[in-house]
Amino acid sequence: MATVIAIVEDDPDQRDNYSDVLTAHGYDVRAYADKPSALAGFESELPALALLDIMLGEDMDGGFDLCMELRKLSPTLPVIFLTARDSDADRISSQRMTAWDYITKPVSLEFLVARVHALLRISEQLQQQPAESTAFTVGALELNESSMLVAWRGQPVNLTLTEFWIIESLTRHPGHVRTYDALSDVTRQGLVERNTINGYIRRIRNKFRELDPQFDRIQTVHGTGYKWERDPE
Repeated sequence: MATVIAIVEDDPDQRDNYSDVLTAHGYDVRAYADKPSALAGFESELPALALLDIMLGEDMDGGFDLCMELRKLSPTLPVIFLTARDSDADRISSQRMTAWDYITKPVSLEFLVARVHALLRISEQLQQQPAESTAFTVGALELNESSMLVAWRGQPVNLTLTEFWIIESLTRHPGHVRTYDALSDVTRQGLVERNTINGYIRRIRNKFRELDPQFDRIQTVHGTGYKWERDPE
């Protein structure tokens, strides 16, 4: 059975171009022109990946609304924003919604197909990973993958989904360095710059320090990445 890709794009020519090239590469495409039709489609059949324009007709943030609805249906479904909007504010919003990629128009159709291939491959690898314990503790930290909850010294830490994934990656192997490339993969956002990873880490540290001003478990390994420091013996 072909992999289902959803495209939400109000421009009919662009919608047809994306649909045609993805269909030619063997995908089963569901194309929508507006938010209401896309929502109805998602409720009846969840795609394996969604391509979303941000501005849909007169709806300035229709794509963002759709992404939030998709996150309710699947926290890990790959979402690519494909848009003419190129502001830092929009990019930051997409990251907060845990979109996997943000591509500005015009886009090469060959590049678009390559990104879809790559993100679906990452998604499949994540689904095929052997199951590990869904709850574990590392010193004063408690983490539960099933509920996606983190607690520090018994107090819940209010993390976004991407921040949770980063903490989960760091604490699975305390004392081991997680490189920038490894943490980029963890975000499920495709190509992520080092400054973006640094920003995530800064926000995570601040959230822990709101609960514990002495928090120092996340250590910087300059030029390489980060590690979760083992608790002192």
